[in-house]
Amino acid sequence: MHLAEYISLRPVPAAGVSLALTRRCPLHCAHCATNSTSTSEEAPAELFTRFVESFEPGDRPDVMVISGGEAFLRPALVRELAERASAVGCRSAALSGMFWAKAHRIPPPIKRAIDALDHFSVSLDVFHEQEVEREDVYRVLETLLGEGKDVSIHIVGLNAADPYIAERTEEVRGLFGDRVPMLVNDVNFVGRAREWLDAAGVGPLPSTEANPCTLSAWPVVAFDGTVVSCGNDDVVDGPAPPHLRLGHAATDTWPVIRARCLASSLLRAIRTYGPEHLAHRQGSGIIACDGYCSTCQQMSADVGLEARVEELMSRPAAEVIEQHVLAAQRNGGARSFIRRYGVREFADLAFLGAPE
Repeated sequence: MHLAEYISLRPVPAAGVSLALTRRCPLHCAHCATNSTSTSEEAPAELFTRFVESFEPGDRPDVMVISGGEAFLRPALVRELAERASAVGCRSAALSGMFWAKAHRIPPPIKRAIDALDHFSVSLDVFHEQEVEREDVYRVLETLLGEGKDVSIHIVGLNAADPYIAERTEEVRGLFGDRVPMLVNDVNFVGRAREWLDAAGVGPLPSTEANPCTLSAWPVVAFDGTVVSCGNDDVVDGPAPPHLRLGHAATDTWPVIRARCLASSLLRAIRTYGPEHLAHRQGSGIIACDGYCSTCQQMSADVGLEARVEELMSRPAAEVIEQHVLAAQRNGGARSFIRRYGVREFADLAFLGAPE
């Protein structure tokens, strides 16, 4: 499964699910969005296996994306989840910070986990390089490419002008040609980055124009099993605002979570109009529209907002607009999604080696 294949599904509600298997990580990257440490929390493996066991051939996500923390601290769980998902037709992908890459061979438990996946991604940036040599990362990728595995690199820089991005992307293409797609992002003002990143210029300026949110399309199972409807790291870290909470993996099945994701009028409206436009048009004025995600996270505090939005989304015109927005997002495909959430100047690198 090529990187672009599963990213193209990212705007489609409930087309995928993300699992944060642990908050633990042995690395200490200065930009870590989750403030992970080697002793951070993680839920029992049974919580995740129970949830994935609820996938059925006729009711399952198309893609399951596994992350952490460092998911490969639990390689047996990664393998089990990938195999269970595959048995009902759900493809899987996982991202690793490569703490294990310095070994001369891929550790067998990790290799078995990678073999069970349909796609394997690695993190590469100046922060990871302080603890993991990129030559070790390249050696692992060469091994996997030789076996026919679909792989990709997630590269992070400060912004489009950061010379690190240009240097690494050129280097990767020099080593691997067009066999390794790259997803290029800039550092977000979350987690440890808040301690040193200048917030000025990070993210778009507040606006009340319609701006649909696609990050609220896929449910995310957080480290403690809470299932949220948003990929924002602050929401996943918790506690999630009530309107973004879909349930808990210990008690709710995929069909239940999927139904809630699709049925919520507020989530449908956020995906159609965006939080700032929604708060401006339907809010009571108590929400400070001080940023895209911040506005969304305050919505539960506006008593009566949900009822007003439910009335809005029950109108025939709202459903037409909703379907039009979704169609436009699907037609835009992975390229549109990457240009919005990644570094747009390097968006085309995500399509290296993609099937026609």
